[in-house]
Amino acid sequence: MDDHHHHEENSNKSRSLFSTGNSAQEKGFSYVPERYMVPTLQRPNLAPQYANNVAVIDIAALMNDNGSSSPQNRFRVIQEISDACRSLGFFQIVNHGISESVMEGAMSVASKFFELPAKEKLKLCSSDVRKPVRYATSLKDGVDKIQFWRIFLKHYSHPLQHWIHMWPNNPPDYREKMGRYCEEVKKVSIELMKALLESLNLNPKTTIIPVTKKLEDGMQVMAVNCYPPCPEPEVALGLPPHSDYTCLTIVYQNCQGLEIMDSTTSSWKLVPHVPHALQVHIGDHFEVLSNGLLKSVVHRATLHRDRTRLSIASLFSLGMDDKMGVASELVDDDDDKKKYRESSFKDFLDFLASNDIAQGKNFIDTLKIQDNNN
Repeated sequence: MDDHHHHEENSNKSRSLFSTGNSAQEKGFSYVPERYMVPTLQRPNLAPQYANNVAVIDIAALMNDNGSSSPQNRFRVIQEISDACRSLGFFQIVNHGISESVMEGAMSVASKFFELPAKEKLKLCSSDVRKPVRYATSLKDGVDKIQFWRIFLKHYSHPLQHWIHMWPNNPPDYREKMGRYCEEVKKVSIELMKALLESLNLNPKTTIIPVTKKLEDGMQVMAVNCYPPCPEPEVALGLPPHSDYTCLTIVYQNCQGLEIMDSTTSSWKLVPHVPHALQVHIGDHFEVLSNGLLKSVVHRATLHRDRTRLSIASLFSLGMDDKMGVASELVDDDDDKKKYRESSFKDFLDFLASNDIAQGKNFIDTLKIQDNNN
């Protein structure tokens, strides 16, 4: 056998060891294979600093649609959100209007799904990033140089009636309980996104109303994540550092493990766990819209030795082919002031299919326009 075929055979054998259904995290290995070990400088700290500068914002004034909330209260909340998004690009929200029973129902069916026998979950297995419903592990199924200690189910969720029939029908109440949560978190996302558009002082008629309408009709992707116990949480990650391609991402987690990059100190900080709070991330497309005023937060997922961490991430963007560009009011219609190219959700999927984000290739970097004067 020549060297080429020998290498190919070894490569295929190695890939099968880490592919969905055979991965170390699914099989509960008692050690971390080398393929999962991240470079020394990128390894997590088992006693991380907490992100004590993360705002916890009461958004009752945004969600109160019976007119009883004063304009002053609404303005104050928008200012708090604006401040958080111009510094960290991240905040937590309470009094968001989603009941504990709806949240816990979604978390319960997520947990039950991941507890299903492998054969059942593998019915939805796919490494095609464009599939509207797919179960997989790591980032790309056994392909990337570094694998991640994660199992996930992704599914499109808006309009709900268009996609829900493709979701898992086991556990039997998955569609009902996850669907209810999807509808509720969508309402929260619209109010937050309207608040952010207002905070940028954009023109209501030419920008805020049309963009809000596009967001109402846009993509909602649910990433239901499971990070099983890891025997050596100090050498592996659940997800590598990345920013979301979205306008906005809202995360509900059952325990801490989400870390954000604090750009003021260039250090990783662990997000404190606030029961029934939701974590809000600014995504790449809102950084683009704002011409860099809002910051797309870089984050990663760390692991626990003795417990499973679950998170339900709701990712909101424009429609598949809708382009998000810099708001014209922010650059006085002068293209030379634009810091970013426009792009769509489809553009992101094309990027994801052909790049390894674990190697530091981020979508937002492909959108930045270099200043020729520097």
